[in-house]
Parts: sequence; structure tokens; C-alpha cells
Amino acid sequence: MATTPSPLRTVVGNLCLGSAPDSWGVWFPEDEHQVPYTRFLDELAAAGYRWLELGPYGYLPTDPQRLKAELDARGLQVSGGTAFGALHRPEAWDDMLAHVRQVAALTAAAGAHHLVFIPPMYRDEKTGGFTESPELTAEQWAGFGRAADRLGKLLLDEYDIRLVIHPHADSHIQTQPEIERLLNESDSRYTNLCLDTGHVAYGGGDNLDLIRRFGERVGYVHIKQMDPEILAQVAAENLSFGEAVKRGVCVSPPAGVPKPDDVVAELAELDAELFVIVEQDLYPCAPEVPLPIAVSTRDYLAGCGLAGTRRPALDDK
Repeated sequence: MATTPSPLRTVVGNLCLGSAPDSWGVWFPEDEHQVPYTRFLDELAAAGYRWLELGPYGYLPTDPQRLKAELDARGLQVSGGTAFGALHRPEAWDDMLAHVRQVAALTAAAGAHHLVFIPPMYRDEKTGGFTESPELTAEQWAGFGRAADRLGKLLLDEYDIRLVIHPHADSHIQTQPEIERLLNESDSRYTNLCLDTGHVAYGGGDNLDLIRRFGERVGYVHIKQMDPEILAQVAAENLSFGEAVKRGVCVSPPAGVPKPDDVVAELAELDAELFVIVEQDLYPCAPEVPLPIAVSTRDYLAGCGLAGTRRPALDDK
């Protein structure tokens, strides 16, 4: 938690707004359906955001000097990096770690101190086909928290970066019991939570309950809302997350669940300074779609008291 109040405060007091390539329909380092990174950065700045998460490694420039030049030219700063990996597969540790080190080095060079770690989906993002069982075995669960702590300690010791695990639809950290199990079986010094409000809702969880009971483990936030009617279709038709996104499951505030006003109010009660990053999954979408949504979302969240001009102070986790 924050050891001393930061002089760099937002309107709310402890929350700083940003956005991410995901809100421009970016899921992959390269894809024909995605806008060029220069358009994303131009429109991010035009929409009034000053902070961004890096998104999939390779979408934005991976050379630190080139990335800095692109960001400086637009008055942008980095809140954190984004990495993907399977903590339940010991045999994949080395390959996963090599990827995470790339992301961590770029994140640290950009002056950021958080790494958002997303577990793999057990259904293909494009086809919806199952790639592995949706349930972890007892043996896989037994090592999950230890693997997270091992990774978190390495990131903290070597890069001064805090690991935050991101619950995700169609992944093994999706439901509230799975999120709570991860937190209960890991060490708060090394492993904490990226509270993605939309994915928690997608998995049937209660965001406000998680904030109230595990607030000290919330190290970073993705804010998004889900359409309840499409969530009902997901359950009834066993839809993949990719198909749900195509049907418009992610919606702009104030529509959808959870209510962003309630989330912001609850987060504002925490004794921690947090980045709150807008993520509205739009892949795939027409190039002209994201910018108006980004503007209206920023305006709405500003009305909740959430601003985006200050850097949260590092906590002592």
C-alpha cells in the first residue's frame, strides 16, 4: 500500500485514467484487421488520454528509443506492460520467461512499474475451438500460486516491476472462486491482481465484493462493462469469448455491468494509488469505430471524477 500520500493526485484522489491498444481492436502483434500503431497513438492522444498500457508485445515499437520518441511526440506515458503465459505448464516456463523478460525490459525502459500478466485462453481467439481442458487438474493448481510468486519475485528483484495477474474469459483464472484461490495461494509481496471489471463480470464474479474483501491485493485495474443480454447468450449457447466480442459483449459506459460509477467509488476508498485502464474489447472492428468510443468513455469516466493526468505513486507491495 502507499506509504505516504502522493502529491500527484487525481480528482478522485487515488486513481489515474489511461487506455490500451485493446480499446482500438488490437489483440495481436500483427493482424490485418488492426489499425497501424501510429493511428492508435494519434487517436489515443486526440481522445484526451495521456497514459497507455503497451498491449501485445510487438504491436508498438520494441526498441526503447523509438518507442520513447513516438510517445514523447504525442505527450504520452506508459502505465505498464502486457505479457501472456501459462503458469500451469512447468514445461513452458523457459519460453514464457523469455517473453516476459522482453516485455519487462521494455516496460522498465519506458519508466513503468507494472506488468499485466494474462493467462492463456483454453479456446482459440479466432475459431472458438477448445485448445485444452477448461479445468485445471489438482496438480496444476498446486503449482500455480508458487509459479506466480516465482515470476513476481524475479520481476521485482530484476526490473522493479510489480506482477499483476489478469483474470480473463475462457481462461483458468476467470471465475471469482478461481481468482480468490489464486490470491489465497500466492504471496502479496510478489503476486497481485489486475482487476479487470469486465472479465470478472463475464465469469460471474462480483467486482465490488472483490474490491471490499481483497482491496489490498488490487494493484492495477482494467475498467470495462459487459452486456447482460449477450452474457446470457454466452451461457445458453456456450459461446467463446471471441464470438461474444463479435456480438458486442463489451459495451461503453454507462451501459452494461458492472456499473462504472460504483466501481470508481469503491476503488476510491482503497488506501492505494492505482492506474485504471480503459479496455473495451473491439476485435475486429472498422478503423473508424474506436475513436468516438474512446472520447465518450473518457468523458463519462471524467464525470465519475476519474482523471488521467497524474502518475500514481508506487506502493510497497
